[in-house]
Amino acid sequence: MRHVIALDVGGTGMKAALVGADGTLLHEARRATGRERGPEAVVETILDFAAELRTLGHERYGEPAAAAGVAVPGIVDAENGIAVYAANLGWRDVPMRELLSRRLDGVPVALGHDVRTGGLAEGRIGAGNGADRFLFVPLGTGIAGAIGIGDRIEAGAHGYAGEIGHIVVRPGGTECGCGQRGCLERYASASAVSQAWAEASGDPEADAADCAKAVESGDATALRVWQDAVDALADGLVTALTLLDPRTLIIGGGLAEAGETLFTPLRAAVEERVTFQKLPAIVPAALGDTAGCLGAGLLAWDLLSLDSEVSA
Repeated sequence: MRHVIALDVGGTGMKAALVGADGTLLHEARRATGRERGPEAVVETILDFAAELRTLGHERYGEPAAAAGVAVPGIVDAENGIAVYAANLGWRDVPMRELLSRRLDGVPVALGHDVRTGGLAEGRIGAGNGADRFLFVPLGTGIAGAIGIGDRIEAGAHGYAGEIGHIVVRPGGTECGCGQRGCLERYASASAVSQAWAEASGDPEADAADCAKAVESGDATALRVWQDAVDALADGLVTALTLLDPRTLIIGGGLAEAGETLFTPLRAAVEERVTFQKLPAIVPAALGDTAGCLGAGLLAWDLLSLDSEVSA
């Protein structure tokens, strides 16, 4: 059975799969990234994981994987196959495509940015299926974005397109790791809500999920913390939809797990802010934490399709 290897590398863990031609996950596996051992060890772990999947695929399906796709965090030069920089993994200028292809006996390898790769999957086979223009915004440790146009994700001229988390929504506000003040992700990411609720509740262990539960029970302090985050998110999203005019806004990540506790006030807040702009559908992501892996599989199959077209 023809299949490809898909790898989604995160700050603490990796998800991997063997993916069939119809997008079916034939085999799934997870492994710790092991970043505490340093960037070189992380790269070696990725290569070893991929090689194990290749062997498994060969044994189980009678042939080795036809290609591989890998999604990594940070700054990515997808065109040249280089993982340029990732703060949470500590690497710089890793020739990931070349290293993986060599370890996998020369099969073609596609490299992608983790959020854009997840957005690709959400757009083609998830919540954005059928939308010709969409914006995928995962609300996790930070906030990123993937701009969907047709069946592809727009990376921008330098690979930085979609960084909605660094739209300034509160000028002069909280300092951000990017060097600016008042960035969206400092107010509306899951980690920002966790921090705000821990401070407001007096419980240093409290997180965004706890805040959502308190909102559902009618806690006035939690409602204030939650609404502050929703208002900041709506300000950022309206800026994005003014520029991009998406048909669908797909919201994912940890904060979206609150369901309608997030989506009901968020839809209302966005609607209050739009004037001439067309209001997009605001929907939850459909693929959860498998989006990156599924997207990496799509990148690999796309690569094979491209190779077939070129050879034809």
